[in-house]
Amino acid sequence: MAKSLTVKEIESLKPETKGYRKCVDQNLNIWVAPNGKKTWSVRYTVNGKQCFGTLPKPFGNKGSGYMTLAEARTECQRIQGLARSGIDYRIQHEEELKRKAELKEKEARENSIITNLFDSWIENGVNRKDGNKSIVQSFKKHVLPTIGNIKIKELNEHHLTNLYRSIINSGKNRTAVLVSKDICQMLAWGEKRRPWRSLMAEGNPASLVQINKLLPPDYTNIRERILSSEEIWSLNQIFLTMTANYNNSKEKNGIERPLKKETQHALWISLSTTCRIGELLKSEWCHVDFTNRTWFIPKENTKGEIGNKQSITVFLSDFTLKQFKELYELTKGSKWVFPATYKSMSHICEKAISKQVGDRQIKFKNRTKKLTSRRESNSLVLGNEDWTPHDLRRTGATLMQKLGITNHIVDLCQNHSVLTGTQKHYLLHEYDDEKKDAWQRLGQELERIINLPNPLIR
Repeated sequence: MAKSLTVKEIESLKPETKGYRKCVDQNLNIWVAPNGKKTWSVRYTVNGKQCFGTLPKPFGNKGSGYMTLAEARTECQRIQGLARSGIDYRIQHEEELKRKAELKEKEARENSIITNLFDSWIENGVNRKDGNKSIVQSFKKHVLPTIGNIKIKELNEHHLTNLYRSIINSGKNRTAVLVSKDICQMLAWGEKRRPWRSLMAEGNPASLVQINKLLPPDYTNIRERILSSEEIWSLNQIFLTMTANYNNSKEKNGIERPLKKETQHALWISLSTTCRIGELLKSEWCHVDFTNRTWFIPKENTKGEIGNKQSITVFLSDFTLKQFKELYELTKGSKWVFPATYKSMSHICEKAISKQVGDRQIKFKNRTKKLTSRRESNSLVLGNEDWTPHDLRRTGATLMQKLGITNHIVDLCQNHSVLTGTQKHYLLHEYDDEKKDAWQRLGQELERIINLPNPLIR
């Protein structure tokens, strides 16, 4: 039997180009790697078969991550005892590692937090039309900072109630409603699936919270804001006055820049076609046919559930056609009607116009601090209530009603699905002439309003 090595002799072993094994003691070896790392190896015989097993820690005496010579000898003796009992150390060690990994995974599952559930839900359980962008932003802003680190098994209705109340107290009633719906959807998804359902053994806490009882008594989620004829006239005057003041000013530092021409055209097109602002901002110039005076909105750009979306062809009135032609002179170098400033291959953000309009009605906002790189003024205030680009869609539809256009045609102009069941498959007339007439009459009415010398003149 070879002479047993001492600690000093092991420490003196130098690495070579190739790794090598050195006998330290009976059945105990050490492997010296080219990088100098020294690993313990034990030889043993189990059921007549000679085996080698690597000990989990390398040679050394620098702490718990290392194994001294004495510890290695003790472990070697233990392994020999296992072998005499017919137990293979390597198999036992692998099973132990597997058991510890499973235990660690189980503990991790049992201690999963709301953020873990949210990440899984976003990846596998929800598919919003915007690629889940808005819901991710909403949770990161309103939900995860408050309850994201709470263990799922510890989440209760009080956590959710306090969350909703904090949002409501900040004046964001509609946001609280949307957040509550999304949380309900997420928890309902988790309640049916492993491993989340085992963590909700006491039930879904979202089912115990009634958001309606937390909202102010006068809350309604139905917005009814429309612009009056006077406000439409005033909006046009604001555009003209701000542009003239800015252009005629020699010192422009103290003069507010007028709303971008592209934005002005977007607002007039939204009002005169009753389209959704997001549908407009995603448009490409190939969708606009100046010869046939049409604007095609493909179904992928429209609002609706997957499978139920429908495209629409908008017939351009003289008023709308003029807006598109002037807009074309501004952005014809791009495939997009409203190209992004810094992303040449994309359209502008769908919320860009709404932000520009909202930032110029700051008196109606509850902002606690000034936003960076954003205009904040009251230059677009009309009356005693704020307005949004989507209110223009409602305004245009209401004007159509006032002009005597039937509700059925107004709905079709807004691309609402007015047919149900088998009607969708058998009643295929699209009322193109009626819609064309409706849009033309709306355009004429808008032209008449904005050209009045005084808004009070009917």
